[in-house]
Amino acid sequence: MQRHAFPGTSCKTAPARLARRTFGVQRGTLFTALLKTRPLIDGTSTGRKSSPSFTILSAAWSSLVCVSLCVPTGCAGLPSRKQQVSPQPAQAVRSANVEPSEKAAEVPASPSADAPLPALHAEEIPQRETSSLSDAAPRKIALASGLVIAPPASESGTAESTVTEPGPISLQPVPELQLPPAAEEVVTEEEGADPLQVHRPAAYTLNLGDVIAQADLRNPNVMLARERITEAYALVDRAEVLWVPSIRSGFNFNHHDGNVQSVAGEIQRVSKSSWYGGLGSFGVGSNSPVIPGIVAQFHLTDAIFQPRIARHQASSREFSAAAIRNDTLRATSVAYLELVRAEHALMISMEAYHNTQKLVDVTEQFAKTGQGLQSDHERMLAELAIRRAEVISREEMAHVASARLAQLLHADPSVPILSGEPAILPLPLMDHSLPAKSYVVTGLSRRPELAEQQHLVCEAVERLNREKFAPLIPSVIMGLSYGGMGGGTGSSFASSSGRLDMDAVAYWEVRNLGFGEQAARNAMSSGIRQARQRQLTMLDMVAREVVETHTQVVERERRINVAKEGVTAAETSYRLNLQRIENIQGLPIESLQAVQALANARQTYLNAVVDYNIAQIEFVRATGWFENR
Repeated sequence: MQRHAFPGTSCKTAPARLARRTFGVQRGTLFTALLKTRPLIDGTSTGRKSSPSFTILSAAWSSLVCVSLCVPTGCAGLPSRKQQVSPQPAQAVRSANVEPSEKAAEVPASPSADAPLPALHAEEIPQRETSSLSDAAPRKIALASGLVIAPPASESGTAESTVTEPGPISLQPVPELQLPPAAEEVVTEEEGADPLQVHRPAAYTLNLGDVIAQADLRNPNVMLARERITEAYALVDRAEVLWVPSIRSGFNFNHHDGNVQSVAGEIQRVSKSSWYGGLGSFGVGSNSPVIPGIVAQFHLTDAIFQPRIARHQASSREFSAAAIRNDTLRATSVAYLELVRAEHALMISMEAYHNTQKLVDVTEQFAKTGQGLQSDHERMLAELAIRRAEVISREEMAHVASARLAQLLHADPSVPILSGEPAILPLPLMDHSLPAKSYVVTGLSRRPELAEQQHLVCEAVERLNREKFAPLIPSVIMGLSYGGMGGGTGSSFASSSGRLDMDAVAYWEVRNLGFGEQAARNAMSSGIRQARQRQLTMLDMVAREVVETHTQVVERERRINVAKEGVTAAETSYRLNLQRIENIQGLPIESLQAVQALANARQTYLNAVVDYNIAQIEFVRATGWFENR
């Protein structure tokens, strides 16, 4: 049953619009595949042509976290979103050319709520060959500036990660997450072993689209929020049938032997028996059965206002579930980006380790030939140990980030997750060239938290209306009983025949001489004021989040440009220092600072890009962008 308006209330608002986009990309190349696509948002509002690098991610996010929002200005006509009670993740679309005007794909209904939630365990995962971060040769790291981090060919090999361009548009259902088995045995690092050659457990690779889809499908918080919607609409159904009578059927036997008092006050000794069976029960004597067969007992005020109250409760839970879903998918995306940060930081540390190892070898040769000092060689050995410890620390960070992401995916945290992203690039998901106040308006009109608060205000208003009309509208009791009855003196049943009883009662009540009524109205009025204050608090929070995330996006974009210049300068310095050593114009120890500067510059650039991407995701969520444009 779908509900689109709430009759009988006094507020109005435009109906919300729901749109979903579907998405999919080839595994492991999300960041680099972005460079081959057309923009989802073409930036016509600013007269600028947007960057073509964010279509696929925009479509992926939109397909999974779009929600229906409206400017909450009142109660009547507030749209219900019961059709989203248990939405299934959108179908995957692998597209190289997404147009802004394309129609949103309809999302299929979710499976039954009774279906068991699958769990991700290593034993359920098919075989898959995946090299660990440590026992594989260091991968090349492509930077947005065109710079490439790559160890020497003798150490890193010649293998390079390739980027597969998206194919033609095709609709495919999101598959169940299939994970490769974890290794049963982990080989611990031996003393003195190369930290880059330590064997790790088998892992599986996911891209950003995968983790978003799986979080939407499997995260317990998302599933709990959907179940709360189902519960709320069950309460709506119950409230709508308060006036519908109930049916009761039963049988009773009664025997009395002893004194009774007559209506005139006389005491008489009586011995009698009786029975009753049919619609209703406990029919004794001439009175109607105490338990009527068909009975309706309710307050007319509840029959009028409780369905309205329940509808607003259900709608508020729908918007609350949308907010929880958005927050969960935001947290999942951030956790994925932190995994990417940890993996690329590990690669940077591995490169610094290899560069330091070169200097160790050179200083050893210089010390043996007398061209350099033994102390320089010892200093390089100390630096090598520091770099080795840094690699181990970065591996720890990668495993911790993997476990945290696995928690959000309801997966086995003992099986490592790899991002499979060969390059780390800025993801401009949303244009941010306008002033922050322009995006504040967008956020206030689209955030589901505000729609939730509006429905809670409307619920409080309906509760107050119920208390205002309660003394004026009667309570109703109606009963109908029909069955067989028989009895007689002593234990005999001399006479038996059918019996029909009908009763109808209406009564009015003023609680506690009117003082109770006034207290109830005051309590409901206070509830309205509290709901409005919570709504204002949410308005302030949304405005703050929009301005905060907009500022982060703008400033972190500037950080990327500065960090890119630092990487270029550090690479040049390192190359020139190596040339000096090759030409015997300086000592190898003099190149140590260049190695350190190069590692720091690349780490700074990595942090700037990942922080920028996180800020973009936060900005998108803060502005309520997950709606069809």
